[in-house]
Amino acid sequence: MAPALRRRLKVEETSVPTLARGVRLRFDDSRQRWVLLVPERVMAPDETAVETLQLCDGKTSVAAVLDILAERYAAPREEIAGDVIAMLQDLADSGFVVAAKEPKP
Repeated sequence: MAPALRRRLKVEETSVPTLARGVRLRFDDSRQRWVLLVPERVMAPDETAVETLQLCDGKTSVAAVLDILAERYAAPREEIAGDVIAMLQDLADSGFVVAAKEPKP
């Protein structure tokens, strides 16, 4: 489906995000950092973004991602929720993160 016709994901706690087709999160040995490979671009997410994207596996809801990150960073869930959802929404608006068709087993 053409990007203009694709339904835009509104990221909410009930969303189950996954990387879009053609988008990959990989560790780049030459750069010694994680990179997000998107069509015709390479993005260098920070450590927290990498951890968030690693959880975008098509089976973990945004609510569960928030719970996991809050525990890992010993941070109040309410404090990180806005930033995590905003980051995922930006990536969804760019077409790099989509809703899982059906949660993966």
